[in-house]
Amino acid sequence: MAAISIRGLDDRVRERLRIRAAANGRSMEAEARAILTEAVSEPGKPRGLLAGLLARMRAVGGVEFDLPERATPVRGADLGS
Repeated sequence: MAAISIRGLDDRVRERLRIRAAANGRSMEAEARAILTEAVSEPGKPRGLLAGLLARMRAVGGVEFDLPERATPVRGADLGS
C-alpha cells in the first residue's frame, strides 16, 4: 500500500478531523482514509443496499408514508414464560 504525507494542514482542519474520527470510532488516519476513499469513489455506484435506496429516494424527492393511528395500546413483551 502507498503512503502519503500532508504538509501545511491547518490546525482547525486537524482538530475537526480528530473530532470526526472520534465520533466515528476511528483513528485520524482511518478517518482520513475513509474521507479520501469516499471522495474519489465512482459516482453512481452506491456501496450497499441502503445507500442505493437512499440515493434513489433522494432522486425522486423522498417518500412520505401516512401511518394510521393505533387501534390498541402498545403492549410490552411477556418475558415471564
